[in-house]
Amino acid sequence: MTRRHNTRAPLIAPDAEDRYGHYIREALTTEGGHLAIGRGGFTLYFARGAYLSGHDCETIKTACIAAGLPVIDSRGLAFDVVRDLAVRGPMVAVGEPASAPPWGAFSYAPLAAVAAAFRAAGAEVWNLPPPASAAPRE
Repeated sequence: MTRRHNTRAPLIAPDAEDRYGHYIREALTTEGGHLAIGRGGFTLYFARGAYLSGHDCETIKTACIAAGLPVIDSRGLAFDVVRDLAVRGPMVAVGEPASAPPWGAFSYAPLAAVAAAFRAAGAEVWNLPPPASAAPRE
């Protein structure tokens, strides 16, 4: 017997919907909106200058992945790697235009560029495809 997916069923668990649904929907409509998870908990960036922080990492991570929101989970990286990415690398432009490249400390880069740096370092990145590789040279 084949089961069909109920298209009216919520993607987010009811308890997560009550706590985080509004913020996740807002992040989905904001350029650069995403969830970042690290050793100190999570930060959900949902508008320019607006974020929600907490420690219920697995609940919000599951809800954001199910909703299609980009997630960067750096908990598995060595502390010095995360420190270098956070201190020397750019910040994500959330709800505002990115700075002109090259990006470094105190500049704002597109979410895809920051996620690519974290992915290259070994972080889990969800709902953002890896950057297209360059065409092979002949």
